Amino acid sequence: MSSSGADRDAGLQPERTRLAWRRTTLASSVVAVLALRQALRGSGAPVEMAGAAAIALVWLAFLWVAHRRIRALAAGPPRRLAPRAALAVVACTVALALFAMTVIL
Repeated sequence: MSSSGADRDAGLQPERTRLAWRRTTLASSVVAVLALRQALRGSGAPVEMAGAAAIALVWLAFLWVAHRRIRALAAGPPRRLAPRAALAVVACTVALALFAMTVIL
């Protein structure tokens, strides 16, 4: 049996990974909407508006990275996620988690 990556049969793994990206995108969308709702329910102070803009930007950045990854997985054999994209996803996830904490508090 060959150990090269070109001969490897990925099976359903790319499909599962695409579905996981879609679920994560949906979850981040829910968090972003709830955080935006909380930020915009206030008095309309500039700090709240800046927070709402930050939430929207983080959410859009996450959607951009996720969409690129989903398209790359659909195009052919799965490739390794680039370090910059991985860092962007981690940063967006942490930021959205912080925004979610503001909704709870």
